[in-house]
Amino acid sequence: MGVLVGKKAPLFEADAVVNGGDFVEKFSLDQYIGKKYVIFFFYPLDFTFVCPTEILAFQKKTDEFEKKDVAVVGCSVDSKFSHWAWLNTELKDGGIKGVTFPLVSDLSKTISENYDVLAGEYDYDEEENEFTFDGEPVAYRGLFLIDKQGVVRHQVVNDLSLGRSVDEAMRMVDALQHFEEHGEVCPADWHQGDDAMKPSAKGVADYLAKH
Repeated sequence: MGVLVGKKAPLFEADAVVNGGDFVEKFSLDQYIGKKYVIFFFYPLDFTFVCPTEILAFQKKTDEFEKKDVAVVGCSVDSKFSHWAWLNTELKDGGIKGVTFPLVSDLSKTISENYDVLAGEYDYDEEENEFTFDGEPVAYRGLFLIDKQGVVRHQVVNDLSLGRSVDEAMRMVDALQHFEEHGEVCPADWHQGDDAMKPSAKGVADYLAKH
């Protein structure tokens, strides 16, 4: 699994569904550079089981993310039409109606490959003269926190059956913004409002002395 932290987030242009039902061609994360942080997360498939719990959890925190200048963007290997159908299906029927943040279509699986979250890989069978796929042709539950310069500052990748913590994603946003504003590093289990540390031996010593 590749590590993208400290590197520019891979660029792409793809179909997406925004505002719960509007199709957009050539959607790109470039639009946020210099303007917003981005939580860009992958999920395996529309109309599944764990995925809607995560997507709806992100939606519940949308206002809080927006207050912190964070855009939330989801992505899976489904088509834009599948995204649209899911977004327009009631919750009681297994849908995610009411979700407003963008869902990107990675039908070609190239975005998942570039972010190194595809749950398998293509191989060429010389005897059969054909390409095969080893694994699951969907994305792992990858999440990337991208700063306003387009650089990945945090990533986490879960297996298909393991749902993520939206609160942890929010904590990472708070930690990054605290560091950028105050120049202080954030210790283990740090939350907004807690003491942080100056990045020096004395800063660590002072912090440990108080805790």
